[in-house]
Amino acid sequence: MPSPVTIIGGGLAGLTLGIGLRQRGVPVIVREAGDYPRHRVCGEFISGSGQAVLERLGLIAHLQKTGAVYARTTLFVYGGAQSPIRQLAAPALCLSRHKMDSLLAEIFQQLGGELQVNSRWTAGNTGEGIISASGRRLQSADKNERARWFGVKAHVASSTPVELEADLEMHLSPDGYVGLSRIDNGQVNVCGLFQVRPDSRPESKTEWLRGQPGSLLRERLGAVQFETDSFCSVAGIQLKPQRAVDKKECCIGDALTMTPPVTGNGMSMAFESAEMAIEPLVDYNRGKLSWTNAHRQIALRCDAAFSRRLAWARVLQWMIVSPSIHGGLRKFLLHSDWLWKLMFAQTR
Repeated sequence: MPSPVTIIGGGLAGLTLGIGLRQRGVPVIVREAGDYPRHRVCGEFISGSGQAVLERLGLIAHLQKTGAVYARTTLFVYGGAQSPIRQLAAPALCLSRHKMDSLLAEIFQQLGGELQVNSRWTAGNTGEGIISASGRRLQSADKNERARWFGVKAHVASSTPVELEADLEMHLSPDGYVGLSRIDNGQVNVCGLFQVRPDSRPESKTEWLRGQPGSLLRERLGAVQFETDSFCSVAGIQLKPQRAVDKKECCIGDALTMTPPVTGNGMSMAFESAEMAIEPLVDYNRGKLSWTNAHRQIALRCDAAFSRRLAWARVLQWMIVSPSIHGGLRKFLLHSDWLWKLMFAQTR
């Protein structure tokens, strides 16, 4: 009988895979470099097929009991132009990662999974039975690089509440975008992705989240206080699409590839990739499939599910941050229901 499956990384993808395997009796060890509860740079809403995965694994009810709420409307803003408030094709499920990761970790352990926290994996990710779910692949530093992507997130303090026109708001700027979402306990999560150049660094990262002077985002957040312990950031995010079949290690979630956050589909892809790995790993553990074939099946499944989605996401990312799209054209794009429906469908 093969050894237990070892999952490197106890985030959404790693814990979800661990839960799915334990539900089928597979011995699993999850190695997590940090601990719980913790905040993560994340939009904190599940939109797309990820909810169906959670339903099949019996996890939706647990998230709802923990305080998850549904987002039904969305709004895009750029400068003085904003889109109509639109209904999401399907409600998004919103819950703080501070609660969600801890909940998944608890369920995994209740099912008999072995969770090793504060345990950084240093033995390499390419061995048999090892799954890499260790999070975002970071862009290597390059002094000749014109700009790098930075992610920043914080929760608005309850002492300074903020009113939103839609459940999910996306505020665009020449350097990136900031998403606002209503989450559990009436809080608002503020999460941004910024293209930062050496000559354009703000005084503080919280100022990135507040938006440019005169913008609707600044009007929303200019006077609010952020919860200090919720603030987190990550530098050098790699947004170039990655193919699973090109990798030596077996990867799921952001360790495989990261979709541009503006799609609102990153959490869903973490859950989806975890589910795609369950069946091949069960067969591997029961001796029905070699590790090489299990790894290949997982890679092919992920590429088949995500390749087209990532290509469309790259187009959407370019449309949002490209300096060549401005003025009347950008206003037209914000108001185009046809484009909204197309991009929403294709990035999911």
